[in-house]
Amino acid sequence: MKIATFNINGIKARIDALPQWLEAAKPDAVALQEIKSVDENFPRELFENMGYRVETHGQKGFNGVAILSRLPLEDVRRGIPGDDSDEQARWIEATVMGARAVRLCGLYLPNGNPAPGPKYDYKLAWMARMERHVQALLQAEEPLVVAGDYNVIPQPEDAAKPEAWLDDALFRPETRAAFRRLINLGLTDAFRARHSAPGHYSFWDYQAGAWDRNNGIRIDHLLLSPQAADLLEDVQIDKAVRGGEKPSDHVPVWIDLAA
Repeated sequence: MKIATFNINGIKARIDALPQWLEAAKPDAVALQEIKSVDENFPRELFENMGYRVETHGQKGFNGVAILSRLPLEDVRRGIPGDDSDEQARWIEATVMGARAVRLCGLYLPNGNPAPGPKYDYKLAWMARMERHVQALLQAEEPLVVAGDYNVIPQPEDAAKPEAWLDDALFRPETRAAFRRLINLGLTDAFRARHSAPGHYSFWDYQAGAWDRNNGIRIDHLLLSPQAADLLEDVQIDKAVRGGEKPSDHVPVWIDLAA
């Protein structure tokens, strides 16, 4: 089962690029972030005609997550529990019914800048809610994939210029400590399980020639439960997508799990 995560930075802007990538990569399921669309305006029919089931958790102009799947989806849930007042559309989960059932969570973790400040407090509180929810999901002892734009640079080797990010919400010590607590629940960073070298990134800013100079960061992650990690056969970053026509500032990251 090929599962991907892709922050598309707006479905309207990526209305051509996303189908092109889907046709080339053929993921079985993909978690999308920043669709920037309410549910009723998402171009569902376009992807259904490509053979994908479509589940969205949208929000006008901001945020928004979705799951596209060529396999049946069951038990779809929207929103991360723990704060009924939170109206930001950042979490969707469903069970992908392949030869093995896989619980797929798609997330768009808050950026948190400027830090310190209220936005950073929200980021850390959201991460604490995610930790509690993932801990509960792990009790099922089933293949679990928690995929998305984490807005977290886990280690210095995950940034071309880590010194430039020292005071940023993506790299502050509190952020990385919260990410480690999540990992320490028993999750595996799929990419680092197969690729230990620096220089691998999933995001390049549109500004200052970041793409041309490979001044990137790795912030799009797929974290696996022990049951999913045992099935991991491959993981890659589709870097070339960033050089395409009207690209997102993120690129897809995908895993392949044994059937």
